Amino acid sequence: MREINVAMIGEGFMGRTHSNAWSQVTKFFKPPVRPVMYTSCGRREEHTKIFSNHWGWTHASTNWEHTVRLPEIDLVDIVTPNFMHAPVAMAAIEAGKNVSCEKPIAGTLAEARAMVGAAEQARVQTFVWYIYRRCPAVALAHKLVKDGALGAIRHVRAFYLQDWADESIPLVWRFQKEGAGSGAHGDLNAHIIDMTRFVTGEEITEISGAVAETFIKQRKKMTGTAAGGIAAGVQAGEGTGPVTVDDTLLFLARFSGGAVAGFEAARQATGNQNRNGFELNGTKGSLKFDFERMNELQYYDATRPRAVQGWTTIMCTHGGDHPYAEHWWPDAHTLGYEHGFINQAYDILQVLGGHEPTVPIPDFHDAYQTQRVLEAALVSAAEHRPVALSEVR
Repeated sequence: MREINVAMIGEGFMGRTHSNAWSQVTKFFKPPVRPVMYTSCGRREEHTKIFSNHWGWTHASTNWEHTVRLPEIDLVDIVTPNFMHAPVAMAAIEAGKNVSCEKPIAGTLAEARAMVGAAEQARVQTFVWYIYRRCPAVALAHKLVKDGALGAIRHVRAFYLQDWADESIPLVWRFQKEGAGSGAHGDLNAHIIDMTRFVTGEEITEISGAVAETFIKQRKKMTGTAAGGIAAGVQAGEGTGPVTVDDTLLFLARFSGGAVAGFEAARQATGNQNRNGFELNGTKGSLKFDFERMNELQYYDATRPRAVQGWTTIMCTHGGDHPYAEHWWPDAHTLGYEHGFINQAYDILQVLGGHEPTVPIPDFHDAYQTQRVLEAALVSAAEHRPVALSEVR
């Protein structure tokens, strides 16, 4: 089996999920190429060595510029804060490397555009970790819509609600525009924009009615770094600093097939730890998905006799019928968050080995379309007007 040497740039929360994926993928799947966890690259030398040893990387580095140019490296995996996506990706592409990158593809639309152009010119393979496509229930929803089970889609509702960002959380990078680009919008709306584009097979054509709000405008400055979660273990120090991104952003949209849609992203939606999902209503049926019950898909078949119509709960864990399920456990021995990353690692290796992924995997060009929607919603919120996607290039 041919080997692919992987260099991961960044550590933290996403570094843990990606490291776990690369270490587990060949234990459950049989990809055409095998990943070798060659180098992990972080900012602090001692911590990077500890991280690398713990997660099974062969080498540790604090010099990402040198790492991405190593002749031994075949794939550069970027898990840094958003503002570093473009510099690392551009250097890796210039060195002729294939690149996988956390979402959103970049901190700004201009950076994303440059990344797409560089990748297309260099003809390297690119991948973006929109991992909710890799949930068996979401992949099944994609197949059902593609097969016509919903008929014409009339209405889309999408939401991503969390509640971790209360007043006790200090000023981590996710609250600063220079590091993140935007707040709940780029972090959470990005996922549900990609997911609804994927499941419906349609593009968003117009944004209107966008509203953004920052509820906590000053936060205490942080000391130290996170202990591996979104903001786990971060301690507050003296003084405060301004929050320069949104806490919540909601918007209305139109899809290319004629459906109207509403999107909601919030980090202070009390009681919602990771409520990420969608509802699609069509002329023949409807679908509902909620990541807090990630193994289930709700399906309403309106073509059945009216006397027996009703919502059906599909447990998407049956091997052979539900995407990815055959690689995991017996029926209803459910999957968790980390399995989406392992499923994506498998599909990346499938593509690098010349095979088709289980379901379509976003490259930089695909992820750029989601970035355009993010930008259009920001413009709509700032200028209080509808924004056609044709305006955002």
